[in-house]
Amino acid sequence: MLLQEAAKQEIRPAMPSIRSRRLPLGAAMLAVVLSLAPPAFAAPAAQPDGGEASFRSLYKGLVETNTTLSSGSCTRAAQLAADHLAAAGMARENLYLLVAPGHPEEGNLVAVFPGRDARGKGKAPAKAAVLLLAHLDVVEARREDWIRDPFTLIEEDGWFYARGASDAKSLAAIWIDTLARFARDGTRPKRTVKVALTCGEETNGAFNGAEWLAKEHRGLIDADFALNEGGGGTADATGRVHTQTVQVGEKIFANFELATKNPGGHSSAPRPDNAIYDLARAMLAVEAHPFPVEFTEVTRAALAARARVEKSAMAVAIAALLADPTDAEADKVLSADPYLRSNTRTTCVATMVEAGHARNALAQGAKANINCRIFPGHAIEDIRAELVAAIGNPAVTVTTLPPVRPAPPAPPLTPALMRPIETLTQRHYPGATVGVSMANGYTDSTYLTAAGIPAYGTPGLWTGPEETGVHGLNERIRVKALMDGRTFLYDLVRAYAG
Repeated sequence: MLLQEAAKQEIRPAMPSIRSRRLPLGAAMLAVVLSLAPPAFAAPAAQPDGGEASFRSLYKGLVETNTTLSSGSCTRAAQLAADHLAAAGMARENLYLLVAPGHPEEGNLVAVFPGRDARGKGKAPAKAAVLLLAHLDVVEARREDWIRDPFTLIEEDGWFYARGASDAKSLAAIWIDTLARFARDGTRPKRTVKVALTCGEETNGAFNGAEWLAKEHRGLIDADFALNEGGGGTADATGRVHTQTVQVGEKIFANFELATKNPGGHSSAPRPDNAIYDLARAMLAVEAHPFPVEFTEVTRAALAARARVEKSAMAVAIAALLADPTDAEADKVLSADPYLRSNTRTTCVATMVEAGHARNALAQGAKANINCRIFPGHAIEDIRAELVAAIGNPAVTVTTLPPVRPAPPAPPLTPALMRPIETLTQRHYPGATVGVSMANGYTDSTYLTAAGIPAYGTPGLWTGPEETGVHGLNERIRVKALMDGRTFLYDLVRAYAG
């Protein structure tokens, strides 16, 4: 059977044995549990390399396929990945090219590698699949701004340079390569492994493939849990990895528009009320509004680990704040670190302003965009109401702007999730510690978690102290980091898949 195209036909289940658990988008995860492994975990033996040359070819093809929103095609990249899997021996009937109506170049790929016990035995329920997620789209890149062509993969001085070399075609290539190695080697995992390569993660407000799959093809991507971008390791300048981190949950993204209106008039006769001044005072009120310090299980654990390696003043402040979140002096010390400040509360900041219509006229209106990163557990509408109260001026309207993303609770953190990661980290990165984090930004994990598939930012890949240019100029990833990550993640998927 040829690749499925959702714009033309209804998608059937990849195999009769794959369970379909349809949950509404945004449903709570109260009934979702991980069933990854028995209490004791022994990592499977390392396997011989399944073809680095093949992986490099796949990676180069994905990176050199322009997948920007303005002029690229995720559909071409998804087709390339599907062809790579078919050439490795995967059945075409298990490869789905999903193209939403009206979005011909924003295609997505779902690949299903069937597990041995997909149907379960006797009365025992089958273990659901492992889902591996990565986005194909990349941030815009102009040739005239870059030292090298952003859509030609260049290997130079131990680095790969190109747009998407790191974010996130490195992960997309690793996931596809993993299934290709399974197919070439005749691997029969105990549980089904799925890969979803999606489009639209990088552009807020554009079509989002992960959201669409969670809504329209929930059964096809059904899984016990998912691995996505967001985690990773840190290394020193020599390439020695010191930490590997699992992302567990993330803050929620929301934009609010502050707007004022005024009759205006000639600038030679100013009025006591002024649209620009009203807006300015509203923005200052937002800046001054003190969102309280909060912790989740994950952020509390991450801060405790940070305190153990920090210098004295920060370590003391973290310990004090963990004991008493209202400790203003401790918060002042912690807030000197922008990341820690953002990781312990909701933040809202003005990012755009528009006002006036002529240099010699009183403004008839003024608008500002307020971007909020909301701590888990708060509804977007509740934060809007909090901004309204903080501004305290009925002349200023506060409107929630689309798109409104779901706001699920953080996925559960369990030993079954962490044991394989801890074991394999010591095998691949001896001496490195394993930690957890909550992202201040956001990824497509939000859509999966909201749909009942708990999603985690996977460790494995790593970065050093150097600039990587992600989302900026001259994006790059160390060749060794990519190859290390490929080996680690292949073994991690084998461990979870049994």
